[in-house]
This record gives sequence, C-alpha cells and structure tokens, in this order.
Amino acid sequence: MSILVFIEHRDGQLRAVAREALGVASRLAASLGGPVVGVCAAASDPGLAALGDAGAERVLLATHESFKLYHPSGYAAAVVAAVKAVGPAAVLFSASAMGKDLAPRVAARLGVGLASDCTGVEVEGGKLVAVRPVYAGKAVQKVAFPGTPALIALRPKIFPAAAGAKKTAAVEPLALPEAAPESRARVTRIAAAAGGKLDLTEAEVIVSGGRGLKAPENFNVIEDLAEALSATVGASRAVVDAGWRPHSDQVGQTGKTVSPKLYVAVGISGAIQHLAGISSSRCIVAINKDPEAPIFKVADYGVVGDLFEVVPALAEEVRKLNAHV
Repeated sequence: MSILVFIEHRDGQLRAVAREALGVASRLAASLGGPVVGVCAAASDPGLAALGDAGAERVLLATHESFKLYHPSGYAAAVVAAVKAVGPAAVLFSASAMGKDLAPRVAARLGVGLASDCTGVEVEGGKLVAVRPVYAGKAVQKVAFPGTPALIALRPKIFPAAAGAKKTAAVEPLALPEAAPESRARVTRIAAAAGGKLDLTEAEVIVSGGRGLKAPENFNVIEDLAEALSATVGASRAVVDAGWRPHSDQVGQTGKTVSPKLYVAVGISGAIQHLAGISSSRCIVAINKDPEAPIFKVADYGVVGDLFEVVPALAEEVRKLNAHV
C-alpha cells in the first residue's frame, strides 16, 4: 500500500522536515510494497519535482492564492482529498508547529487516530507500529493502528532524509471539494526572528542557559559561545518565566522539543520538563558548578565548574580551532 506524506513549505521553499518524512515513507514503502506520494497545499509549486530525490514518486498539489501561508481548513481539506484519491496505508506529517496543528484536524475529519511526536516507525507483522516517548521521556510507548490510514507525526531532526539516485517526482493537480475553504483561523504573516536566527527545532547545535547565569545581561556569555559554535541560543523555563529570554527560546516540555547534533546546557540544573525537551539530542554537554545536578545523569559529557570561567575559555578554544580550519 502507498504512503502519503504532507509536504511543508515556507516562503516558497520546501522545508527540510518534508524530506525527513519522505525518508521514513520510503523505508516503510519498501516493506509494504507501495509507492510514496506527497501532498502539498500552496499558492504555487515550490519545486515539488525535486522531491523525487527524497523518495517521492509523485506529489499532489492543491493550489489557491490563500495557501501562500498556512491555512488550517484549506490544508486539511487538501490532505483529506489526497487520502481519498490515494487510499494510503499511512499519512506522515512532521511534528513541527504546522504539523502539530494540521494532523489533529485531518484525524478528526477522517475519524481515525493520530500518533504524535514519534521517534520511530516500524512494520511488524505487516502492520505499522509507531514509537513515541511518554511521561516526559521516562518511558517509550508502542502504538498500533486498528485501521487505515494510520496518521503519524514525526519528531523533527530524528530521521534522515532518503539518499538515492537523481529522480524527478511527477507533480499532479489536486482538486478540492471547495474552491477556497473557509477558515476560522489563519496565518496572516510570519515574523522572522531577529538576525535571521535559526529556529531551535531546526538547529544542528544549541547552546542553552539557565538560572546559573544569575542575570539576563549575563546571557552574553551564552551568545558568545553560540557564535563561536555557529549555534542557536536556547533557554530553560525558569529563565523564560523570569523574563530574561522570549518564549521562543524556551527548550523543554512546555517549550520546544529539540533534536540537535550537539546540545550544550549551561547553568541548567536539569528539571524533568527540560530533560523531556532534549532527550533526543545526539550529544549533550552539561556545564554546572553543582556535581549533583540532574543534568549530569543524561549528559554525554559534563564539566563541573564556574560557568563564567569555563564558557569563555571554551569559546576561545573553539575560535582557535575555527581559525585553523
């Protein structure tokens, strides 16, 4: 059976999470013996033919001028129409901000269940099984689906994009039952972060600060290390609640769940809600003066010391290494 993948785009550009989802779909399709089909809602074609390289055999495109920005009802109508046209075994979304809003809408329209924020998807006995963390990452839950299609939202930056030969996906128009579906909510604009800052959920390297920094002006220590590492700056909930950093910088269960290659936690004790947001990081480095801080239990590398001495020294060493590259 086929696998349907929702294709995200922003500012006329395809998002990396779409290729990650297509990579998962390609692996599942190899086991189930069906094609990988994409579905996209946009004002114009954002270059969908290029997704053949990522594993898409064809992409269904629903176009309308109101689809330039995220249109909840319109996008949901497009995915539902694609499901009816393709009859897939599963529909894959990214568990991005858009995917977390869209996937439940589609599930409600189709009357099926949804497994969200999944870190694994397998075929067991010819049936799909999704894996997702629960209880703030303390346990892993396996989710089976009683019917089709199975709706699955994948945690970003967990799955690699498919790597294959150069191919071109066939782009086909997708007709909607309504010319311009009405929506009670819609995105009117997207405000880019200052300085073109990369979103935490997409960052390869993150340097986060906590209450150990003592004052908001001391975040320049974090920013200096982040600049040396070409990283994005994050923060703990305590720091955000204190008004030191904007909520968009918050990492954790009530903030953003991140999966970078490198996560550097500076002056962060490691509260449960913070650990839930960083559990899928490839490598965690903790810097804290308290040797009993919970963060050290999950860190791959730990430095016990005064962050105001350790972090500037680390930043300087990184700059020296960069100068020789």
